[in-house]
Amino acid sequence: MYERLNAYRIMWVLVHFDLPTETKKDRKAYANFRKLIMKDGFQMFQFSMYIRHCSSKENAEVHVDRVKKILPAKGHIGILCITDKQFGMMEIFRGKETVKVPETVQQLEMF
Repeated sequence: MYERLNAYRIMWVLVHFDLPTETKKDRKAYANFRKLIMKDGFQMFQFSMYIRHCSSKENAEVHVDRVKKILPAKGHIGILCITDKQFGMMEIFRGKETVKVPETVQQLEMF
């Protein structure tokens, strides 16, 4: 059980994007992409940057594949997977004030 919750095994998937919004069609594609990644469990970390906690590398790959299937035709999208340990070493600031890094979601697994 400990190995399953190991900070080097738990993964975070970060999706960051810059999508065009000049036309009505572009705005619809932007809104649809955002809606679909949120439906898959991603949460906004910053504007145009969404994160999702995954219990393993294999689980992270499933969600990366889902994002790849819904990529819009235009724009710039980046997908990054990092370990929980790496995520926990992030320094976040609001102005010059340090902000606490979001805590890892503990998920129970049923066998």
